[in-house]
Amino acid sequence: MTSTETRAVTSDKNDGAPQKDGRSAIKSEASPHLSRGVRREDDRIRSIFDAHYEFIWRQIRRLGIPFERVDDATQQVFIVASQKLANIGEGQERSFLYGTALRVASDIRRSAPYRKEVLSDHFEATDGAELPDEKLDRARARVVLDHILEALPDECRAVFTLYELEEMTLIEIARLLEIPQGTAASRLRRARTLFQEEVARFQAKSAGTATEGGTR
Repeated sequence: MTSTETRAVTSDKNDGAPQKDGRSAIKSEASPHLSRGVRREDDRIRSIFDAHYEFIWRQIRRLGIPFERVDDATQQVFIVASQKLANIGEGQERSFLYGTALRVASDIRRSAPYRKEVLSDHFEATDGAELPDEKLDRARARVVLDHILEALPDECRAVFTLYELEEMTLIEIARLLEIPQGTAASRLRRARTLFQEEVARFQAKSAGTATEGGTR
């Protein structure tokens, strides 16, 4: 799986992210009786939510959180932001949110072991009659990508997904993660090496499984 193929698997920038409408845990209407300062804070958190919700939703998903838990995890990120709004500098919103997303995703993976689906089981459970061949192939590729990404260390996975899937530059990634650009470049090189190693391991395993199946 090359970088081009990786991007093709997740070429839809929305990446399955639901629309923001109806997710009002963060976006409550400001009461006219609230003080001007409180209304200003309310307006700011709603603005942050509108600007960054879909981006954070995608990152939570790409950080290994199961689809059914992504909404709740994303809401958790924005709840933290609303609680620490005074500490978020102007222009630092996305960086703060992404750092929080990394911690939320890490906590979820550690605190509640979630089921890692076996690829063959996933494929058997997929009703091919409900999906055109192209979509079915894409769904399978997404499962493969998720499993490969799980093998990458968190710091490498973050840079890899931002560069390869979000198509951000190293300068943008370094700014987002608040790390030197050289560190971002180093992590990307390591991530690419590990990614290709995992792809080769997966392909070898798949080839072995196919050979065993053909000799039975």
